[in-house]
Amino acid sequence: MNTLPMTCLITGASGGVATALAAHLRSEGWRLALVGRDRERLHPEGDDLAIEADVSTEAGAQAALKAATEAFGEPPGAVVNCAGAVLIAPIGRTGEQQYRDCLSANLDTAFFVSRAYATALQAQKRGGALVLFSSVAASVGVANHAAIAIAKGGIEALARSLAADFSTLGLRVNVIAPGLMETPATAKFVSSDLARRAVSAQYPLGRHGAADDAATLAAFLVSSRAAWISGQVIAVDGGFLAVRPTVKVS
Repeated sequence: MNTLPMTCLITGASGGVATALAAHLRSEGWRLALVGRDRERLHPEGDDLAIEADVSTEAGAQAALKAATEAFGEPPGAVVNCAGAVLIAPIGRTGEQQYRDCLSANLDTAFFVSRAYATALQAQKRGGALVLFSSVAASVGVANHAAIAIAKGGIEALARSLAADFSTLGLRVNVIAPGLMETPATAKFVSSDLARRAVSAQYPLGRHGAADDAATLAAFLVSSRAAWISGQVIAVDGGFLAVRPTVKVS
């Protein structure tokens, strides 16, 4: 049984999924360290720790992990990297800076947060739980997702490597791969009734995702209930990747 401390560092903590995850974990008695680039956008509650850091850099990720470790007295029992950004654009209209920003927000944050956490656990000779975020676009071709598909595909490969490297230490590494979830970052894609219906029609279960769909799974994956789950990429996508429903033509 997992006896890790119920402490969690959440990056990208001002976002929709991170906010929903924080609510879940607080209700279960976890102590949280919330990390974001702008402290004013973080909304800590109770004894939450708020940390301003840019985890797309090694220095920022290390600073965030250090601050959480000092507050908790040891490295967090879990880390969930919710930092990221959405870029939907055809490759011909994706500028170099857009491309590099997309990789920085998604792949770089995953790499540097993972590196900071894994090395801290190595020093303590103990395990933990790490959850990263990918996308369905890493597993199936989705139009106009070239840059973000590269970034998210890299995250999935990173997670499998880390799960192998640190299995003997007891570090579990898993990835959540959602379809489109309605959050502040994606609100523009479902800003009208027509857009909402068009997006929802792509999913076999008949709706697009909500932040809580992914947050619920993340809360499970960092808990003792998931103590024998590692190296997995789990889709939260209303059947998008696995199901091809019958289409009726009239």
